[in-house]
Amino acid sequence: ITAIGDTNMFLSLGGIVFAPSVDFDHSCSDSVEYLTLNFGPFETVHRWRRLPPCDEFVGARRSKHTVVAYRDAIYVFGGDNGKNMLNDLLRFDVKDCSWCRAFTTGTPPAPRYHHSAVVYGSSMFVFGGYTGDIYSNSNLKNKNDLFEYKFATGQWTEWKVEGSLPVARSAHGATVYSDKLWIFAGYDGNARLNDMWTISLQDREHACWEEIEQSGEIPPSCCNFPVAVCRDKMFVFSGQSGAKITNNLFQFEFKGHMWTRIPTEHLLRGSPPPPQRRYGHTMVAFDRHLYVFGGAADNTLPNELHSYDVDSQTWEVIQPSLDSEVCAQQMPSGRLFHAAAVIQDAMYIFGGTVDNNVRSGEMYRFQFSCYPKCTLHEDYGKLFENRQFCDVEFILGEREERVLGHIAIVTARCQWLRKKILQARDRQRQVRGTRASGNQPMLEVHIREAEAQPFEVLMQFLYTDKIQYPRRGHVQDVLLIMDVYKLALSFKLSRLEQLCVQYIEASVDLQNVLSVCEQANKLQLDQLKEHCLNFVVKETHFNQVIMTKEFEHLSTPLIVEIVRRKQQPPPRVYSDQPVDIGTSLVQDMKAYLEGGGLDFCDIVLLLDGHPRPAHKAILAARSSYFEAMFRSFMPEDGQVNISIGEMVPSKQAFESMLRYIYYGDVNMPPEDSLYLFAAPYYYGFSNNRLQAYCKQNLEMNVTVENVLQILEAADKTQAWDMKKHCLHIIVHQFIKVSKLPNLRSLSQLLLLDIIESLASHISDKQCAEMGSDI
Repeated sequence: ITAIGDTNMFLSLGGIVFAPSVDFDHSCSDSVEYLTLNFGPFETVHRWRRLPPCDEFVGARRSKHTVVAYRDAIYVFGGDNGKNMLNDLLRFDVKDCSWCRAFTTGTPPAPRYHHSAVVYGSSMFVFGGYTGDIYSNSNLKNKNDLFEYKFATGQWTEWKVEGSLPVARSAHGATVYSDKLWIFAGYDGNARLNDMWTISLQDREHACWEEIEQSGEIPPSCCNFPVAVCRDKMFVFSGQSGAKITNNLFQFEFKGHMWTRIPTEHLLRGSPPPPQRRYGHTMVAFDRHLYVFGGAADNTLPNELHSYDVDSQTWEVIQPSLDSEVCAQQMPSGRLFHAAAVIQDAMYIFGGTVDNNVRSGEMYRFQFSCYPKCTLHEDYGKLFENRQFCDVEFILGEREERVLGHIAIVTARCQWLRKKILQARDRQRQVRGTRASGNQPMLEVHIREAEAQPFEVLMQFLYTDKIQYPRRGHVQDVLLIMDVYKLALSFKLSRLEQLCVQYIEASVDLQNVLSVCEQANKLQLDQLKEHCLNFVVKETHFNQVIMTKEFEHLSTPLIVEIVRRKQQPPPRVYSDQPVDIGTSLVQDMKAYLEGGGLDFCDIVLLLDGHPRPAHKAILAARSSYFEAMFRSFMPEDGQVNISIGEMVPSKQAFESMLRYIYYGDVNMPPEDSLYLFAAPYYYGFSNNRLQAYCKQNLEMNVTVENVLQILEAADKTQAWDMKKHCLHIIVHQFIKVSKLPNLRSLSQLLLLDIIESLASHISDKQCAEMGSDI
């Protein structure tokens, strides 16, 4: 799916207009009268476009500058052109795609680079940076001055602030939050910093700098890094930190002044890793994502665009749209010390240093996508937490503790438990065969190998593809995950095995390594035991570990093994065997819908009289409509008639909807999108993600080849603007459309609509010409 349209999308249901961000009101969605797609200007999502570069007579090519966005314009200030520092102010109009010098009065900041610039209200604020004459290498120094530029008047003024000031610096991070300018880290000419200062921008007369007392996992001292604010938190990614340079992502909570390092240990092998460590890159926030571009990464200049989802805490590399890739000139090359800003739903990147230390004057635009997030994992997770519609009870261990679950989810995710459930179901049927029939009791499955607590964690994984990350330094948490790992091995859950290993290895430290090693030895978890032994015998660890009391109480065989390992480390064995990372929730639910779950169907969906077996728990997890139905008035015959309001979707569109329900798939022919446009409201899905995809699918993918199918769907769903759009295509491409075999199968009324549209399209002049030929 390649496009998104005008974000002002509304759906009219029974005369009530909904904006896409509002909660669903199912009570009024069963009387669909018409729907309006509100077609407007659209742009292919994830598309790079090269915009007009800055002409030399307007401003020099540059790097180490800043850009800010104000209304429909990008403002570029300062930087260096390879010979001199700059202090000019350039303006790029994003609507006209034109460059000019911004109007200025007053005394601007001295020429500088590696400064910061932010927008607050109707002003730009410039702080610090490195100034002087780089050409003659004289008068070079860092600054801690603060300037304001008013966009309305072009006036530059310097803020003279009394009291203590931040140490002069360059290559720092800056942002605005809660009416304050926040400054973090940078380079003071001698050392990298990691202090934080803030100043209120509301009242110039009484403004004063305040140093912030930070807590938590504070990032190392660093420079040449970006900051971005998302979800009321500030994020810092990578940067120059000397020997400590990493690709860690840190978040700062403004309210508690607390830093947290966001762990990446939960990322499975095979899933996208974080970007390489780098410096001189940019990072911007849009919707729930952070976008990282460029920078110098271990002596390379990569040009991939990386995206971080703040909600799911996952990274991905954004694949550019095909028309970006076809024309390589549309995509920016790798660069560092460029600058980026966001206007509406697009990112603009300007300048930077490219190959051979050349300064760039290029401007690029990247179109974001802003589809609502996929709620598949959250929906199934809530199903497990709420324990509604449970139909299986696992009886665990010698104490026979009980954990409830849903046959549909468990049998889709775990073949070992699937066999156990089938065996228990056969036994239940044999018993019921000798008794009077009645309501089927809940299925009981005995599992002697598992205790309740680790089994609960395993079940959480089956429903969500995740397990809760252990608390750092808490031995009991790590030991619990080791028990989960043992179950994952027994139940042959490769994906969970990998998660547990990564979690445990990331959690092993000097305080818990011996406890973990002893437990791994007891459970015969050789891979984890090996990791612990190698951790203990490291030069920086060994003396500290053997001086602890825990070492004294270690079993003799383990002590002997540690001593021998220290004296004679075993040779490293490298394996080129690929790691089995198992199947994901999406993959398993896809296979389940495509036939793997046929033996466990417990509801029949009737589409125009045609039966389609399905699973109650899955439907209820993903749709509040089905959840309410199964809870309050479950049909006695186990059959449910399917419609969307008063409209019955096509069989093909209904299958597209089931793919969305079961595993979040949004790929479908555009004619299906018309039937399903109202489905999120009628069925009460968690958000309008499906509708957003339906809209852009229709905007971008109506072609001569499928226009007749979409015309039929538009007529059936009473989507009058789409019907008008299809008729417009048909009359303008009638020679091609007339050769389509589907034209002969259209209803008489639709053929009359086409004839009427053709008649309206033919001009008076064409009619006169046709008359003269007769």
